[in-house]
Parts: sequence; structure tokens; C-alpha cells
Amino acid sequence: MQLLNSSNRYGWVSVLIHWLVAVAVFALFGLGLWMTDLSYYSEWYRTAPALHKSVGIVLFAVMLLRLLWRFFTPQPAALSSHSTAVQLLSRLGHGALYLGLFVVMISGYLISTADGRGISVFDLFEIPALITGLPKQADLAGAVHFYVAWALVIFAGLHGLAALKHHFIDRDATLKRMLGCGPK
Repeated sequence: MQLLNSSNRYGWVSVLIHWLVAVAVFALFGLGLWMTDLSYYSEWYRTAPALHKSVGIVLFAVMLLRLLWRFFTPQPAALSSHSTAVQLLSRLGHGALYLGLFVVMISGYLISTADGRGISVFDLFEIPALITGLPKQADLAGAVHFYVAWALVIFAGLHGLAALKHHFIDRDATLKRMLGCGPK
């Protein structure tokens, strides 16, 4: 597999980032749901949120790298079998996924820093609390985080189903390109 994207398929850097983000999103979602039901006496009561925040910060950094990579590395051309409507839906869908990811991560940051404390990242370094003291900051950011996370996971699931539809019904190279396969 090639390092860089070509006009026909994604390179291994784009493929790796795509699948890392996908796994992280679903793992963070599951961890987030699970940790909200932990009791104060659970050994995971403090560990799970710290892990959730640390992975979320790393995901934010990966998404910033992904954006840079996307702007500096040409994307494969749309498949000729895709109609203008499909191409537009694809662009809008990817934009919605990116927007949802950043809204979830920023709202998570605002929840975590509402009390003025920074976020420790795997006990290696701390992200400072830059925005604090907004009225009902934790509550409002928490509601946004919850609902947008649900929307993001549902939309990501639909994104996956669309890729499977392209692969099994349309029999085009959409999924193969994101797996790094297909013509060079």
C-alpha cells in the first residue's frame, strides 16, 4: 500500500487515521455510556472519566492532523459511477461527521474545565482550562456532548452502512479505496 493518496485510492496514512478515529469514536461512546452508571465506590469511578478525557484529547490532536493531511494531500477523485447527488451527499456527510466530532470534543473540554481545572492526559501533561465560568457551562456543554455524541454515532453507523451498500449492492470501489485496496 502506498503512503500518499493517489487519484484512485487512499494511502495508508489516510486509511490508518480513518480507522483509528472510527475505533476511538465508538470506544469513547461505549466508555462514556458505561461510566455514567458507575457508583462512587466503583474502582473505575475516577479511572474511566480520566481515560475518556485522555483519549478524547488524543483524538482531538489526531483530528487536527487529519484536517492538515486532508488539506495538504489530494483526495482521490470521485468515482465516475457516482452521480452528482451522491457526490454532494458524500461531501455533506463527511462534513457533518467532522463537525460532529469537533462539537463533541469541544463540548467535552468545556464540561471538564468548567470548574477551572485542566485536563490531565494520561498523567503525562495537562491541557489548561482556558474557558471557565460561563453560565451553566458544565450543564449546557454536557447536554450538547450527550446529544451530539448520540447523533455522531448514529450517523457514523449510517456512514458504515452506506459504504457496505456501495460495496455489496453497487459493487463499486468506495469501500476498497478506504481499505487501501484497488487500482493505484
